[in-house]
Amino acid sequence: MELRNKSATFEYFIEDKFDAGMVLTGTEVKAIRDGRVSFSDSYCLIDHGELYVKGLHISHYEFGSYANHPPVRDRKLLLKKKEITRIIQKMKDKGFTIIPLKIYFNERGYAKMQIGLAKGKKLHDKRESVKQRESEREIKRYLG
Repeated sequence: MELRNKSATFEYFIEDKFDAGMVLTGTEVKAIRDGRVSFSDSYCLIDHGELYVKGLHISHYEFGSYANHPPVRDRKLLLKKKEITRIIQKMKDKGFTIIPLKIYFNERGYAKMQIGLAKGKKLHDKRESVKQRESEREIKRYLG
């Protein structure tokens, strides 16, 4: 199962991608398996050499009891030190930001988040993306 941030590729040019582990509670994992995640207004930041995702909304697990998690909180992402230093080096360039791209479960059952090092698109770039997407749809209509 894979949950994607659909607006990420529309709003940003993705330069580089990284796969990070997530530090979650039990009810958060169950809510993610139910697909109850919203990526709107979520972003990643580096604080004291550690990577966090902020603004990611994971809804309450409906069968959770008193141990249910808060829907929006800072969640730690797990990356190797080399990858974090590589991200810091690229972040020094002007205009780069770190955004969550998708959440998935690997073959061992661990929740992972794919993050992307991205640059924001201008308005004309967004229009170009819409035109390209519409032309691909027309081509599929004619062929299929």
